[in-house]
Amino acid sequence: MRELSNWIANILDFDPQITYQVIISILIIMILLVFRTVVLRVVVRNVEDLGAHYRWKKNLSYLIVLIGALILGRIWIEGFQYVATFLGLIAAGLAIALRDIVADCAAWLYLIWRKPFEIGDRIEIGNTKGDVVDKRLFKFTLVEIQNWIDAEQSTGRIVHVPNHKIFTDTIANYTADFQFIWNEIPVRITFESNWKKAKTILQEIADKHSANISGKAKKQLRQTAKTYMIIYTILTPTVYTTVKEFGPILTIRYLTNPRTRRGTQQQIWEDILTEFEKHDDIEFAYPTTRFVGSD
Repeated sequence: MRELSNWIANILDFDPQITYQVIISILIIMILLVFRTVVLRVVVRNVEDLGAHYRWKKNLSYLIVLIGALILGRIWIEGFQYVATFLGLIAAGLAIALRDIVADCAAWLYLIWRKPFEIGDRIEIGNTKGDVVDKRLFKFTLVEIQNWIDAEQSTGRIVHVPNHKIFTDTIANYTADFQFIWNEIPVRITFESNWKKAKTILQEIADKHSANISGKAKKQLRQTAKTYMIIYTILTPTVYTTVKEFGPILTIRYLTNPRTRRGTQQQIWEDILTEFEKHDDIEFAYPTTRFVGSD
């Protein structure tokens, strides 16, 4: 390369050192442009998300300009000859230009190593809830639940979440290790109702719908306790009693599978309506307005 630059310098009557620096600079620029083109083609082939294409193109352009400036500066400016300074600037430039991409890759390694969730798990991250259907290098994908839909059922929307969100947002896993959640159904009755009879009826209904779940939960809890400090003394359904201004509230607390919560709740409510209908001394309470006037 030095001989070629000297030959060109002799022909053009230029300074050999400057000619050498110009040739090296042109080669470096060409290599960086080729590198950018190859990387973008690989991304287009392997990443389907158009938003990821845009981010790669933008961040890669910033990176190429930064690396080019540092390398050319090292060639043309004597102060850049110190290798340690050069490498330090390169590292700093990478950290700034590819902050989100580097964070996504680091988060992907964390997902593989620590496995806070797997495909098929139901999770909540930040304000998003859903079932995990895909994990990739830069993002993971959820089928959204809840939002405008009650009882945490699917909305049908596909939500793509950047991997680095796992470092900044809280993650709640509904199904990992211990695959049941607690659910509560408050039943409001009037002060005139026979609350003891109502509580007995509710307990029988709760036991009926939780007969199989309690045994499975105990087995899973023993396994989960080996990893986490989780201590439950009661896994069977319970009916709690509280009183508000309009009457007693009998709250059924029971374990259920996260994906069948709405169905189980419906079955319990249907049994409650059926059983309470048989008893004249039990009435549901509801807000009412009483007007008192004089003739």
